[in-house]
Amino acid sequence: MRLPGLVHLGDASHFVDRLLEVIEHIRLFEDFERGEIALLAGRMVCYRAPAGAAIIREGEEGDFMVIVLDGLCEIVRRDAGGQPRRLALAGPGKTLGEMSMIDGEPRFASCIALEDTLFAMLDRDSLSHIIAGDPRLGIKILMALVLLLSQRLRSASGKLVRGLGAAEEI
Repeated sequence: MRLPGLVHLGDASHFVDRLLEVIEHIRLFEDFERGEIALLAGRMVCYRAPAGAAIIREGEEGDFMVIVLDGLCEIVRRDAGGQPRRLALAGPGKTLGEMSMIDGEPRFASCIALEDTLFAMLDRDSLSHIIAGDPRLGIKILMALVLLLSQRLRSASGKLVRGLGAAEEI
């Protein structure tokens, strides 16, 4: 069992229909066909997290991302004083943890289940197997992740610029 305290539900191929329902609403996977989702699901593992359980912990090493299938999570990060600060809420269709899966750096924030939450996990090793076994699908997944990360960077940059206000003239 990879994630202590969470209920391991086996590979995600048992949840292909739910993945398809959720993925239809994720722009990240809008160009994926059912067969491609089934192949991806065969490399994913599903877990159920009870309310209050940490799915991802800030500062820990991580090599996986998750797709929330059912439930609700709170994304929190500790501020300079060490107090947790809510950054966002994540429900069905949201992807979490992709930065650490790609770069292997410690987690930026924690993801805590606010209610029973079902999620599918894809780790770096499984992604590597997809890339080696089906390069076209692997490239499609990587391009989708690049798009997602680019969108998040643009959003964060926009918030930063708004927070800085108008620049003074020199």
